[in-house]
Amino acid sequence: MAGPAGIPGMRGPGGGGRANMRAKAEKPKNMKTTIMRLLGYMSGTKVQLIVALIASVVSTLCNLAASYMIRPIINTYILPVDGSSGSPQGLFMAVCVMALVYAGSFAGMYVQMRLMLNVSQSALCRMRHDLFTHMKDMPVRFFDTNSNGDLMSRYTNDIDAVGEMMNNTIVQFIAGIMTLTGTLAMMIYTNIWLALVTFVMTPLMIAAGRFLIKRSRRYYSLQQASIGRLNGYIEETITGQKVVKVFNHEDKAIEQFREYNNDLKDKQINAQFFGGIMGPVVGNLGQVNYSLTAMLGGIFCILKGFDVGGVTIFVTYARQFSRPVNELSSQMNTIFSALAGAERVFGIMDMDTESTYGADAELADSVTGKTLTAGAVQREVQDDIHVNMALLRGDIEFRNVTFGYNPDRIILKNISLKASRGQKIAFVGSTGAGKTTITNLLTRFYEIQSGLITIDGIDIRRIDRDELRKNIALVLQDTHLFTGTVMENIRYGRPDATDDEVRAAAVTANADYFINRLENGYDTMLEKDGSNLSQGQRQLLNIARAALSKAPILILDEATSSVDTRTERQIQDAMDKLMADRTTFVIAHRLSTIRNSDSIIVLEHGSIIERGTHEQLLANGGRYYELYTGRAVLG
Repeated sequence: MAGPAGIPGMRGPGGGGRANMRAKAEKPKNMKTTIMRLLGYMSGTKVQLIVALIASVVSTLCNLAASYMIRPIINTYILPVDGSSGSPQGLFMAVCVMALVYAGSFAGMYVQMRLMLNVSQSALCRMRHDLFTHMKDMPVRFFDTNSNGDLMSRYTNDIDAVGEMMNNTIVQFIAGIMTLTGTLAMMIYTNIWLALVTFVMTPLMIAAGRFLIKRSRRYYSLQQASIGRLNGYIEETITGQKVVKVFNHEDKAIEQFREYNNDLKDKQINAQFFGGIMGPVVGNLGQVNYSLTAMLGGIFCILKGFDVGGVTIFVTYARQFSRPVNELSSQMNTIFSALAGAERVFGIMDMDTESTYGADAELADSVTGKTLTAGAVQREVQDDIHVNMALLRGDIEFRNVTFGYNPDRIILKNISLKASRGQKIAFVGSTGAGKTTITNLLTRFYEIQSGLITIDGIDIRRIDRDELRKNIALVLQDTHLFTGTVMENIRYGRPDATDDEVRAAAVTANADYFINRLENGYDTMLEKDGSNLSQGQRQLLNIARAALSKAPILILDEATSSVDTRTERQIQDAMDKLMADRTTFVIAHRLSTIRNSDSIIVLEHGSIIERGTHEQLLANGGRYYELYTGRAVLG
C-alpha cells in the first residue's frame, strides 16, 4: 500500500519510519518492567515452572553435598586426622556414595532443563501470538509509517533473542542464584574467617558488574534498533530491485547499505565489548578470591590446626562461588539482547489499536441530533447497528468532512457529497488532491478530524468497524494474492462461500476462462504473490474476490492503470458487472473508464472544484475539460 499523501517522509512497504526508529532506540523502557512482563508469559506453565525450580533445588543441594563429602573422605580415609592409616575399602564406598549424590544432581539438572525448555517455548508461542494479534488490529497509519523489515525483525531477531535467553540463560540464572546461596552458607559453616575473604571480594565483583551492565544496556537497545533498520532497508531494496536497476541506483543502494551496515557494526562492537568483558573481569576477580582463600587456608592449617579436608572443600567452594557469577556475567550479551528485543516487542504491544467505534469522545446522532459519548454509542446502538447492517442499502453521505494525516497539514477541506444505491461516483484530480484519502476515510482506515460520514444515515463511527468493512469491497491497483490455491484466494472475499459461489464470482469477473486453462484449474497453487500469473490475471482474481463478498459498497482505486488496453477492456467489463446495484466509488487514472459515471467529482488541493456528469463537465470547459482533452497531465 502506498503511503498516503501528506505525511512527510512516508513510504510504502519496506520504506518509512527510520527517523522514528532512531528516536525510540534512545529511550529504552524500564528493565524491571520488561523482566516482569517476560515472567508473566512464563506463568502460563506454573506447574512445570514449580517442578523445574524444585528440580533445581535438588540439583544444587546434591552438588553442594557431594562437594562437602570430600572433607570427611580426606580426613577419614586419605589423611586421617587421628594419625591412623587410610582405608582403601572405605574410600571406595565413600566415592561410590559421592557418585550417587552427583547422579542425583545430574538428574535434577536434566529435569530442570527439559521443563524450562517447554516453559520458555510456550512463553514464546504466546508472545508471538499476542504480537501478531495486536499488530493485526493496528491502524493503517502504523503500517504506513513503519518499514516491513523492521516489523518483521520483531518476530525474528527480537523474539529469537528472547528465546535464546529463556532457553539457556534463565536455567543458568536460577541454578546460579541457588548455587551462590548454598555455597555461601556452606562456606560460613566450614570456616567463617575464610568466608570473610569472599565477603570482601563479592562487593567488588558486584560493583564491576553493575558498571558494565549500565553501559551495556544502552548499547544493546541501540543494536536491536539498528538491526531492525538494516533489515528494513534490505527488504525495501530487494522488493524494489527493478526500480533500482532501471534507474542505475545500484551504487547509491550500496552506499546507503554500507552506512546502515557500518552503523550496526559500530553498535555491535560497543554492545559486544561491554557485554563480553564482563565475564573476564568478574572471572579474574573470582580467581583473586580463590588464590587468597587458598593462601589463608594454608596458613590456618599450619598455625591454627585447620584440617586439610576443610581447606580442600573451602577452596572448592570458593571456585564454585565465583563460577556462577562468571557464567551469569558471560550471559550478559544474551540477556541484554533479549531485554532490548523484548522492549521493542512490548513497544508494539503497548501501542493503541483501532477503535471498534469512533475515536472521538463524543458523537452526534445524525437522526435525533443528541450527543452521545463513545461508550453510550456502544451500549445503546450496537444491537440496532447489527440489524441495520444486515439490511444495508449503501446510501453514502460526506458532510463537511475535514481531514489531515498530520494536524498541521489538512488534506481534505469541507468535503460534502452524496451517493445513492447503484450510483457510480468517480474522483479525478492531480496527484495528492485527496482522491484515495476519501476512500480511506470511508473504510475507517483513518478517522476524520471534523464533519460526518454516514451510510444509510448512520454515522460510520457508530458502526462496528468489522461490520462496516464487511459491507465494503475494495479493488486496488496493486493486487495482493496469498500463498494458496486460486480457489482459496478468491474465497478470501467471503470465507464461508461454497465452491459454486466462488466459480460464479470468477465468471462475473471474467476470470473463469483463464483459470480453467491453468494446469490445475481452481486448485492451482499461487506463490510469491501470484508471480506465475500476468498482472491482468491477478487483477481479475482481485475483482472476483470483491464480487464474492456481495458487499453493497464497492471502491475501485485505479484498478486498470497498470494493464494493457485489451486487458483493460476485460477488466472494465468485469467491473461493470460488479458495479450493478452497488454504490461505487471509482478513483480514475484513465478518464475513458469513467465516462458513464453518474457523477464525476474533480478534486484539487483537497477541495471539490467541479462535479457533474461527463457531458456537463466537458461543456463547462473547466479543469475536467483540461484533463480530458490533454491540455493538462493527470497525476
